[in-house]
Amino acid sequence: MSTAVLAFGGNALSRADEPATVANQFRRARESMASVVTLAQAGWHIVIVHGNGPQVGDSLVRNEVARRVVEPLPLGVLVAETVGWIGYMLQQSLQNALAAARVRRDVVTLVTQTLVDRFDPALGTPTKPIGQPLTEDEAARLRVSGRAVGRDGSGAWRRMTTSPLPLAVVEFPVVRRLLEQDVIVIAGGGGGPPVYDDPILGLEGVDAVVDKDRVAAVLARQLDADVLMILTNVDAVYEGWGTPSARPIRRLAVGRADTMIAEGAFDAGGMRPKVEAATAFARAGGRAIIAHLASGPAALRGETGTTIVREA
Repeated sequence: MSTAVLAFGGNALSRADEPATVANQFRRARESMASVVTLAQAGWHIVIVHGNGPQVGDSLVRNEVARRVVEPLPLGVLVAETVGWIGYMLQQSLQNALAAARVRRDVVTLVTQTLVDRFDPALGTPTKPIGQPLTEDEAARLRVSGRAVGRDGSGAWRRMTTSPLPLAVVEFPVVRRLLEQDVIVIAGGGGGPPVYDDPILGLEGVDAVVDKDRVAAVLARQLDADVLMILTNVDAVYEGWGTPSARPIRRLAVGRADTMIAEGAFDAGGMRPKVEAATAFARAGGRAIIAHLASGPAALRGETGTTIVREA
């Protein structure tokens, strides 16, 4: 049976044009399950990796608001916290969608840790946007208070945090065993709480947020998955994005992707990590797809999205 690792973008739960309430996020989660149900009906082994950028940023705000009442939680713990409740939303939504389609598959959420290098230079520079968009005044106040802020791929001001490269998903053998039992697994949520391997203490947490697309690619390689599908809020990778001549790229060779990345064709807080993750998986021999969240099965058939391949 074939295995697909699906990376859900932030729009699976929240959108910038609506309040990030629990009710809205549950509604978005329910709307995100059609592609998963179709793959489940076709008999695929499925792993879902999801982001948590808006949610973990909101958790930081709660930290700041309540800091005089309760001890603030470190960022690594907040990642684990969001993995739990986002996983709950996705898991319940998928269970209901499968039941409605009369598909008998179990679903489970795992809190998986992501191994990183404690000396990764990326830990010294905040580059990953998290939280909700900020006004100019909000961004200025945060900057004055010592918080890192910057513009994301859409040009909006956001909080920023560090984002080390993932080396491995620690619990991938557990994920593999569950897949062998035909369980749909939600893992690597929010990129997984990052950890490093201390020679004396063992696994120790890191206060950072790992990019979920890169984690999905690492987990897909560990599982020998057939397909990595990065499902987001755009229908494909575009050449000339943001210009009148922008056009979707349906088939992208690894070499061409490397060139476009080097030329700065993709924003560091937007499409770039998605293309880098897909390229890494394709370079290792897998099939990688970047497509709209609602178009997974069609992209798998090559009808939409961008497929990244080793050779053109």
